Amino acid sequence: MKIIIKENTNMKKYHVQNYVRWKHDMANELKRLPDVPYHELSRDQLITKFLPLVESLARKFSTAQQASGVMTINDLIQEGNYGLCAAVDRVDWDTILEAEDQEKRLKSFLSKRIRGAIRRGVDINRGSMRIPEHKLNEIRKDFGEDRKAVELFFNSVFTSLDDGTPEQQSQAYNIPDDVKGYNKELLAAYLKSLMLQHLNPREFQVLRLSYGLDCEKHSAKQIAEILGIKGTSSYVRISQLKKQAIDKLIEKVPHSQVVDYL
Repeated sequence: MKIIIKENTNMKKYHVQNYVRWKHDMANELKRLPDVPYHELSRDQLITKFLPLVESLARKFSTAQQASGVMTINDLIQEGNYGLCAAVDRVDWDTILEAEDQEKRLKSFLSKRIRGAIRRGVDINRGSMRIPEHKLNEIRKDFGEDRKAVELFFNSVFTSLDDGTPEQQSQAYNIPDDVKGYNKELLAAYLKSLMLQHLNPREFQVLRLSYGLDCEKHSAKQIAEILGIKGTSSYVRISQLKKQAIDKLIEKVPHSQVVDYL
């Protein structure tokens, strides 16, 4: 199977054999690459050269909370391949060749765009809360006894909200202006209603300000100043309150209030 990755390539749904076969084919393609400087490689050869970078970054996302239960490893690799293809077309070789460490500069350029493509794929899929069916069945079966559904809901929601400002995302991941996320205003309004029911005023303010639910996001230091928490470790106290508030929501919010969002 040829490993040249094109932007309209669709990888099969993940299972071990497909993933192992993909790695095997990738290794064979890498062996065929000529031993020449990066700028002398063709577009397809350069893409093949950096497929291991895509896999490495995709695997980090696959084990992180933000992608857990949202996308398979093959899905993540495919999104990363899209980012790699686009990045290769935008490489400024004059800048790369002027760098003292050309390989490091090129990898840094490609990595940012690969991560950005993967992150966008995760965010889009997480927006619709796409969870593997077997996991949903486990959650539904245990609804009456445990907190799996509630924990899944809040972990997914707060991770999606804690992704930096649009300006920071654009600079770090080169996100096009026409990329649209899901409706965070409705999500923020629903979160606030749950927080008002189950948190004390200080915990409510910490989460509200941290995630910018109806305002700009605030740093821990800024929140400490607003709440009058003083001392050199005030930001640590804010982090503790933030975790305490999220844990309280997971403990106290009935699963019936989040099941419709899964």
